[in-house]
Amino acid sequence: MMKEWEKDISSLSKIKVYSNPNNQPVTIIGDADNLKCIGVGTDAAVFQSHSVPAYAFKLYAQDKVEKVKMEAKVYQHLGDSPYFPTCYASSDEYLVLSYEEGKTLFDCILQGIHIPQQVVNEVEDAREYVRSKGLNPRDIHLKNILLQNGKAKIIDVSEYTQSGNDFRWEHLKKGYDQYYHLIEGNSVPFWLVATIQKWYNQRRENSFSYEEFTKSISKLLFKK
Repeated sequence: MMKEWEKDISSLSKIKVYSNPNNQPVTIIGDADNLKCIGVGTDAAVFQSHSVPAYAFKLYAQDKVEKVKMEAKVYQHLGDSPYFPTCYASSDEYLVLSYEEGKTLFDCILQGIHIPQQVVNEVEDAREYVRSKGLNPRDIHLKNILLQNGKAKIIDVSEYTQSGNDFRWEHLKKGYDQYYHLIEGNSVPFWLVATIQKWYNQRRENSFSYEEFTKSISKLLFKK
């Protein structure tokens, strides 16, 4: 018996995703009337079905398709968890995932939407859960976390088979604990968030000090 999301596969085949250099977002070529793009990353784009909106398709760039099987395996290990989407199926180029509602924490900061302490705590709990499954919770950042009915939902698990700690979440948590009260309830201009993000990514490629980085941001914000 055909699964309800399978009717959109022919439409998905009309779309191609291509990666770009310097870790830039992918380029999408083609379109389909019954699919809308709801997210773009550096390896893949995500599309939601109009006819069966409970499903989302994560379509990988042509030169990144080796990551599909790895990510599907991560979801298999994670199993049924309130912290992550459900993966229903995978192919050579895409994953079929549960569509997850909510604003990313990145958008929450831009729009002045309150990010409760509970969300931070739940990300910590999710990371412990990932480790308990023999995986490594990497690449957790503002655009990968949804605020969903006051709770956290992490929507990208593609790096959990990699080793090492990128410290992105640790630095975000420090920033929340130390500075979030200064902006809580206020919208932050996109140019400012994008500038901080750019500086952070540039400095992470070299020797990085969280304390020195926050001093630089303070100079940007409070310069006379």
